Amino acid sequence: MFKRGCILLLLLIGLIVPLMAGDVATYVNLGFSVNSRYFLFGYYGIDDKTSNPYANMYLVDVHANEFVTKGRMRGIYPVDVSAGQDGSGALYTLFAGNIEIIKQYGIDHLRSGRIVYVLVNGAEPKSHLEFRDFERNSTVSVDLIQAHEGTGDTVRSAFHLKLKLKDADGNSRDYVVGLPDYYRPGVKRYRIKQVCYSPDETSLVFIIEKEELDGEGADIRYMVETVRIR
Repeated sequence: MFKRGCILLLLLIGLIVPLMAGDVATYVNLGFSVNSRYFLFGYYGIDDKTSNPYANMYLVDVHANEFVTKGRMRGIYPVDVSAGQDGSGALYTLFAGNIEIIKQYGIDHLRSGRIVYVLVNGAEPKSHLEFRDFERNSTVSVDLIQAHEGTGDTVRSAFHLKLKLKDADGNSRDYVVGLPDYYRPGVKRYRIKQVCYSPDETSLVFIIEKEELDGEGADIRYMVETVRIR
């Protein structure tokens, strides 16, 4: 009876796995520079097609909201992974291979900023966020605006953020963050994954989750948008 139950379970797993094609990368905040001008983040996982571990790291000029020169670092490693491995070794390997540029921009891994919003796994993503920042005695309002074109292999989408900051006296400032007309090919939709202040509190960093179609399913990857608020 036990043997027959195990066989049935394996058959069910075999039916379920194809429906879950695609992989979900794990996001990692790798820290800001000492002057809070630069931000390093990355993500890692196991590629669903090759079963090889991969990692990407990005070094961002927070004030300019763009990558620094040679700030896009990527690696996929053709090695076998054992059951239970999550691909984090790929991130460590990529990090070690790019230590010079990380040192050049003075990244301090203990300076991760102040997180004010996190999309909890399994929670319904929101296109409108509004919350009170008690440390700054202000209100933060964010709207995620996105547009989509095409289907299947031709899908592409663009997004931007409308940000409003209101202080205790009722004074407000408005910002548009991102590129409203820049359509990224292969991206089906965007979600706000996390929001944090830079360590010096002069900038906001939005971690954006991208749902990318790869022909067999949807992969989850990450990008950031930054804005200087004072």
